[in-house]
Amino acid sequence: MSSDRVFQLAGTCNEYPWGKKGSDSLAARLCEKTPGGDFKIESNKYYSEMWFGDYPDFPGRKLATGEPLADVLKRDQERLLGKKVITQFDAQLPFLPKILSIAKALPLQIHPNKDLAAKLQEQDPENFTDANHKPEIALALSKFEVFAGFKPLDEITPLFNLAPLKRFDVGGGGKWTNETLRNVTRELLKLELDSVKSIQSELSALSKSELGDAAYILDLLPRLQDQYGPEDAGSLVALLCMNYMVFQAGDAIYIPADGIHAYLAGDIVECMARSNNVLNVGFCPPADRNNIDLFANTLTFKAHSKEDVILPSEPSDKSKNSKTVVYKPPMNEFDMLRTVMEGSESEEITASDGPGVMIVTSGQGTLHADGSKFDLSAGYIFYIAPGVDIRIQSDDSLEAYTAVI
Repeated sequence: MSSDRVFQLAGTCNEYPWGKKGSDSLAARLCEKTPGGDFKIESNKYYSEMWFGDYPDFPGRKLATGEPLADVLKRDQERLLGKKVITQFDAQLPFLPKILSIAKALPLQIHPNKDLAAKLQEQDPENFTDANHKPEIALALSKFEVFAGFKPLDEITPLFNLAPLKRFDVGGGGKWTNETLRNVTRELLKLELDSVKSIQSELSALSKSELGDAAYILDLLPRLQDQYGPEDAGSLVALLCMNYMVFQAGDAIYIPADGIHAYLAGDIVECMARSNNVLNVGFCPPADRNNIDLFANTLTFKAHSKEDVILPSEPSDKSKNSKTVVYKPPMNEFDMLRTVMEGSESEEITASDGPGVMIVTSGQGTLHADGSKFDLSAGYIFYIAPGVDIRIQSDDSLEAYTAVI
């Protein structure tokens, strides 16, 4: 007997230029492994993301019929979405899960808060397609490098006393505040191209001892220049003002609405509130950049250290056999479960009030849910309706991620 409350999905892969090439892209490999799909990796293409939610851009689809997930949910909202999603989230899946494979820096960006998103959509509905905010998490599947949030002010200030940066008059007798940081970010992004190039050249000539704890700038600057050239001011903002962090599989970060960030390299599970709004100001062609004043005025300073960005895991109270941990961002749209099974093991996860979407990133096994049995393998994605308990049996080992409400 087949279940209509648990069903398999197919994701959609896209091709932004920051993605990994050909089969180096985990997003593409997982997308290609969907059974019965027609997606085939081409060795000369760059594959950046696989989306598998109900958002109209790059929609997830019900594997058995090819229908967009949004259409399937609309026909049976009570059972497939449940009361919580219908009443609190306008009868739409409130989260958007993705796999990202990152070869070079994504644009330096923020995602607008709800008030700004509503205004931008009204002014420019073609580029701002919804009125929602977009806080997000990124969960490392491999080594993951990222610029996220601002450094503490006492780590930024000494860098602007160095010769290449003394031209920036911070005012206030050299005492930095968040408003100082906002204005310096604005000034950096508005520099003439020749000035950006000159400052980057002067920074490259500094010694590691002059840079102190920021000596990593000397290693990262040529890498960013190789990707986006010596005239991209995003490199200055990221290297001088933002936290640079390196994570390993299982580590996670939280980016609030209006939180500055740029993912640099790695494979991740990303999940966010249901939105595709973004303001870009660096690490992208000039034609793709948004208004710098709008960007600077929108900045918030909730994250002012590495610790402010990190999202720790904790044991999940939905797990029966302690194979699952949960990441709980400070938002009500979703939590993320990570299930890791070594050898032939079993895990049971109790039902949620809202729906879940699960993706297997490695291994094989079976899923038992709603009276049905499903094969599990890397790249397999399942939609799980509210009120459905699941049991996972791994054949050898298995890793899966489930966004839940």
